[in-house]
Amino acid sequence: MTPSPQNYIHGYDAREGARLQAQAWSVLDLLHADTRFSHGARVLEVGCGTGAQTTTLARNNPDAHIVAFDRSESSLAQARDRVAAARLPNVQFHLADLFELPFEERSFDDIFVCFVLEHLEDPLWALRVLRTLLKPGGTITVFEGDHGSAYFHPQSAHADAAIACQVALQQRAGGNAMIGRQLYPLLTSAGFRDVQVSPRMVYVDGSRPELIEAFTRRTFTAMIEGVRDRAIASGLSTPAEFDRGIDDLYRTAASDGVFCYTFFKGIGRES
Repeated sequence: MTPSPQNYIHGYDAREGARLQAQAWSVLDLLHADTRFSHGARVLEVGCGTGAQTTTLARNNPDAHIVAFDRSESSLAQARDRVAAARLPNVQFHLADLFELPFEERSFDDIFVCFVLEHLEDPLWALRVLRTLLKPGGTITVFEGDHGSAYFHPQSAHADAAIACQVALQQRAGGNAMIGRQLYPLLTSAGFRDVQVSPRMVYVDGSRPELIEAFTRRTFTAMIEGVRDRAIASGLSTPAEFDRGIDDLYRTAASDGVFCYTFFKGIGRES
């Protein structure tokens, strides 16, 4: 979901749009390889944003009906264009807020939530709201990252400090950049049963040039670099310290560098 400006610290410019597309490509197999819905299923995509995940959902599940919503008209316009360009007829878009949804209770077979909970002040409440929309036996799929899982070679305290700035800024905005590790207790506390959570690691080394560019450079490092001004203005870092951290993150994208990051995929079922 496109969060309100005060909660989304990454911004809404073209650079962020490009980063989201690189991220979608990077996690394509990790997220979507085992995400399939039954024939005729009515699937709610929560906070589709610019449609970075919508097209893959619709393409991989041609016999399902995808209902995608977002609170941002501009993001929805991009999502509509993306789906139209891909000629995917099984998607319907709605302009809506997660906590004021126009859908009837028990009206969806499955729910898909990707990179949304991390930006919410009360993710447990959000999950409880979404649970009311599921039919008995319906499933929810949640995918979130965890910045505490980032490690790399060459090791760098400066890079760790730059990442910590992003984590702190997101926390101040009401979010949680390390929510991935909490998916199991969140889903169980929300009342879902048969909850299963699996770690999905992105591992990047010199033998994977596509991931070096798409994930290490254009997804993760670009995200940290994007909070530079806020980190400095808030007193979390100095220009020299932050820039050293970004340089060291880019250093991990060299041919002898290694970068690791873990996403978490949680699946639960409504009683």
